[in-house]
Amino acid sequence: MDARRRKILIGAALGLGTALLRPTLGRAQQPGLGRDRLVLLGTKGGPRVTSYAPTPSSNLIVYRNVPYVIDAGYGVTFKLVEAGLPLPALRYIFITHHHSDHNLELGPLVYNAWATGLRSSIDAYGPAGIQELLDAYWQSERFDIDTRIADEGRPDLRKLVSAHTYAQGPVFASEDVKVTALRNVHPPIVESYALKFEFGGKTIVFSGDTTYFPPLAEFAKGADVLVHEVMYGPALEALVQKNPNAATLMAHLKASHTLAEDVGRIAAAAEVKMLVLNHFVPGDDKSVTPEVWTAAVRKTFAGNIVVGRDLLEVAL
Repeated sequence: MDARRRKILIGAALGLGTALLRPTLGRAQQPGLGRDRLVLLGTKGGPRVTSYAPTPSSNLIVYRNVPYVIDAGYGVTFKLVEAGLPLPALRYIFITHHHSDHNLELGPLVYNAWATGLRSSIDAYGPAGIQELLDAYWQSERFDIDTRIADEGRPDLRKLVSAHTYAQGPVFASEDVKVTALRNVHPPIVESYALKFEFGGKTIVFSGDTTYFPPLAEFAKGADVLVHEVMYGPALEALVQKNPNAATLMAHLKASHTLAEDVGRIAAAAEVKMLVLNHFVPGDDKSVTPEVWTAAVRKTFAGNIVVGRDLLEVAL
């Protein structure tokens, strides 16, 4: 299936019709950052990097010319550039939990935006520890930042970025966007969250990293899009054999992530309009094809399933 046909089918599944997904039809392109959209930037679960695609976790929502980045795994800067987002346009960043495949590039991302011309503020939201994460990055690059401020006339990056700590409940609210958090179950990390974005009559929920967690279904009830992590049980043995700590890793995966059939159970109970699979475990096993992922989830969910991939775009 070609890219154009895939986008049309995704739009139809969301009840958006085909016009929004065709560049020459429907409403005119918005100035600035383009159409409202969801983009999966990095879709691989875990920190191990084996190729440019897939890369670790990151996502983008653009709504009314404002970008919202959800997680900042390694590679997020290049994926944002490839997705057509000017880095100086960065405005809001949300971290779901402090695993490196979700926060490793937070500091470098804002730095790269600054190096590309950022002069406006960025607000970064995350569980407890986000301020320390940024402070440590500022310290690691103190010499470079101070040098470029003096030598190149740049504003102080450290003063442009504000860190905000959140817990379960309201996270963010503006005139037209609301973000709410639900603590999920991702041991051994306690401060790990699902995030719900509500805007323009649409709702997108990101599961974050979590084991099977039935309360998530109520949190995502009726959502237009549920972006949920997914793990394929039959492929776990081959995955852990690539790691010297195989037994410990297997125990972690089983306790902390959601098997495909259970992802389907959450989506069915939530009655979501579209389920987008993301944060794949394993993320780079070519024998686990999109058809395999779909078949595994289809056992428990009869609705619309989209198998995510890096830079997949869903029009909103």
